Amino acid sequence: MREELNGESLDRVCGYFIKCRVTDRASHLQKEFHDSVSVAAERCNLCLRLGVLKFWKAIKVVGRTDSMAPEKKKGGVLPPDGGWGWMIVAGCFVVTVCTRAVTRCISIFFVEFQMHFGRDYSGTAWIHSLVDCTTMLCAPLGSLIGNRLSCRVAVMLGGFLSSIGLVLSSFATSLEYLYLTLGVLTGLGFALCYTPAIAMVGIYFFERKALAYGIAMSGSGIGTFILAPVVQLLIEHYSWRGALLILGGFVSNLCVCGALLRPIILKEEEACPLPVDSECEYGVKPPAVNSVPTGSAVGDKLEVDAKQRCLQSMQECHFLLMPDFLVLAGSFLLLASGCSLPFVYLVPYALDVGVSHQHAAFLMSILGVIDIIGNITFGWFTDRRCLKKYRNICYMFAVGMEGLCCLFIPLLRTFVSLVPFSVLYGYFDGAYVALIPVVTSDVVGTTYLSSALGVVFFLHAVPYLVSPPIGGWLVDTTGTYTATFFLSGFALISSSLLLFSVAVIRRCKKPQKNSLSKDPT
Repeated sequence: MREELNGESLDRVCGYFIKCRVTDRASHLQKEFHDSVSVAAERCNLCLRLGVLKFWKAIKVVGRTDSMAPEKKKGGVLPPDGGWGWMIVAGCFVVTVCTRAVTRCISIFFVEFQMHFGRDYSGTAWIHSLVDCTTMLCAPLGSLIGNRLSCRVAVMLGGFLSSIGLVLSSFATSLEYLYLTLGVLTGLGFALCYTPAIAMVGIYFFERKALAYGIAMSGSGIGTFILAPVVQLLIEHYSWRGALLILGGFVSNLCVCGALLRPIILKEEEACPLPVDSECEYGVKPPAVNSVPTGSAVGDKLEVDAKQRCLQSMQECHFLLMPDFLVLAGSFLLLASGCSLPFVYLVPYALDVGVSHQHAAFLMSILGVIDIIGNITFGWFTDRRCLKKYRNICYMFAVGMEGLCCLFIPLLRTFVSLVPFSVLYGYFDGAYVALIPVVTSDVVGTTYLSSALGVVFFLHAVPYLVSPPIGGWLVDTTGTYTATFFLSGFALISSSLLLFSVAVIRRCKKPQKNSLSKDPT
């Protein structure tokens, strides 16, 4: 019995001993596990903080390098006139296809909207007017976003808004609904894309600027040539709602174009041909402070920064006071009053004189493909040394000839006779469109090109808004399209004559100044 008890006691003691050892080992392992977990957590926290810090620094660097603001740094580069600049041209080409060509093709929906909603010419014309007006009216907003943030941000945001606008337009239940979605929302998206993309081409090219702009702006003609019959087929197969839905998906490619617009910083002598006051220099920086700044030092630094921002903003608007730019702005106002009417009323006029729907859409295609030739050939010609000095004259000639074409269109009442009009009007339209950024750049310089283009396109807004409804009112009142096309022609000719008159006056004043300077008395 004692042996059994001794044996049981021994077993209990051994079991208790083993249990204690296992418990101690388990607690030791648990402690090691907690220690390793805490160390890993500290390391993860440290890595996370370092990652966030590096990410924030990267964002700040990208924000600085991706800005389109005209900073002047000694380490800038000359315009490459090639290289990645051709990718910028390709991106701007697609932007013009998705903005200007799609806007032109909205006129193909004119008759469909009119029949579906049972409205007159004037009410239906407001759709096209609002698209053009919003695109030009919000052009300074596109320049502002491109200058302050990034042209990539502007183009991508604009692509998203315009795509949403077209998709929502496919669910329209009234013309007022289309005014908001197709007119305002889509036009706003086009505005954010158009100006930054065009300005980037002027930054990348100097010697071959007109040629680069000719290729980039030819997207409007190529897009019209391809999209006009395609849109007509989409309307026939999927109705106007399905066509707008498909166009919304197509326009979303603007988001891809924004990724191509890589900015560069030009050298001071290339970026700013205009005189800059010493007080307004962008290169002025506040002195660096190595130690902990005091309250007065921080206040002085903030005051200097605010003064610099104010002076920079004033310097960016300096071109608005230039007499040459003011005359050019007046010419653009007259130009915009007449250039949009043929695009709005060519197809309805052709249908009115008995041309079939397919042939009427084909007229827009002809206009578009000849527009390409005008873009590229005028761009190439005006880049020649013998014609570089006469870019303004070439611009006046193109605008004047376009106005003459509009005066003769009421005499053309068959498809065969309307084809020459599409050829001539398309050629001269492409010619002057390619020269608008070039002429503007020659006047204000590359540094202010983005802001100046924003103002130029802003000046197009009110005429684009008013002229198509006025043209529709003239059609409703007179019963013909004659007065509408005469309005377009006289506005274009007046635009050309304004620039020509100023040029003649200056030429006449030069001999007087030379004679006065030579007179010793």
